[in-house]
Amino acid sequence: MQALYRIALLAGDGIGPEVIAEAVKVLKTIESVNGVSFRFQAGLIGGSAIDATASPLPAETVAICNNAQAILLGAVGGPKWDSNRPETRPEQGLLQIRKRLGLYVNLRPVKVLDSLAGYSAIKPAYVKGTDLVIVRELLGGIYFGNPRGIFAKNGERMGVNTEIYREHEVERVAHRAFQLARMRRRKVTSVDKANVLETSRLWRDVVTRIGRNYPDVELNHLYVDNCAMQLIDCPTGFDVILTSNMFGDILSDEAAMVAGSIGFLPSASLGEHAALYEPIHGSAPDIAGRNKANPMAAILSAAMMLRYSFRLETAARAVETAVEKVLKRGAHTSEVARSGRALSTSRMGDLIAAETGKILKSGSPRKRK
Repeated sequence: MQALYRIALLAGDGIGPEVIAEAVKVLKTIESVNGVSFRFQAGLIGGSAIDATASPLPAETVAICNNAQAILLGAVGGPKWDSNRPETRPEQGLLQIRKRLGLYVNLRPVKVLDSLAGYSAIKPAYVKGTDLVIVRELLGGIYFGNPRGIFAKNGERMGVNTEIYREHEVERVAHRAFQLARMRRRKVTSVDKANVLETSRLWRDVVTRIGRNYPDVELNHLYVDNCAMQLIDCPTGFDVILTSNMFGDILSDEAAMVAGSIGFLPSASLGEHAALYEPIHGSAPDIAGRNKANPMAAILSAAMMLRYSFRLETAARAVETAVEKVLKRGAHTSEVARSGRALSTSRMGDLIAAETGKILKSGSPRKRK
């Protein structure tokens, strides 16, 4: 009997539907070769959900996600909804689904392949060999703290956002970071702003305490501004970067430029009983519907889903190897193509799907390093 895996597809806005279609194409190739079965169910989120239901996260979408073993999401947002009230902006759909499902840790791997080193914003000699993971706390910090809002006081408007971290929130994400480091190069860099912020002082204290449970893992601390500098100066020096919600959001976009394009970077948002996978890029409304978007981050997010939610390690490695082989042949979409013809979104998906099938049939995906 075929193993059945249930996947909620939340394509979202802008280029989201286009890149998710290519990830599904790759998954269907795996299905045809590997003897597994994926059952897809689509739901609305973000701006598309607002247009259809007036809510960025309809109850039907929540039900679909609760019935799935994993969620694959495209992107949310766009200028069309910029004037909406804060509670009906597309981004609220993403924040709400994270909170409802308890997705408290976000993994954002950044790996610079030799074939991509020349596309980095930094000299190739500095970025070759970069292989790090940003472990971002996802349910605390300034994105969720109250009070928040824009208020009138003494005749002028005042914007308020509140940064809150509770001890248990730091503990659980720290454990995840140290456990991940044990499977890699055994080094955790915890990033905060403890010289200024009380939340960061708590963060540093808790991470230090948790680190004593992992004596085989090296722990060091950096202020976020210093980390931002070192990511440019020596990205190969990092293994696992553990940090808060907002710092992780900012640093992972910086790290994308180390890799050459935000279009290459996947992510996994994990809780105790649920998981959501998405590219870290936005909805790119300027190229939406033009078959120009890079689908690799969405495809690599699907590979993370195969690994973490379904334990299909061979299939996950096959997808990752397929992406590397296609890139090595010089195939690129328009945001990084420098010479020759840029490939369309769908053509890139075709190449990766075909290569994935070839690798699985040969039985020899590359081992993870």
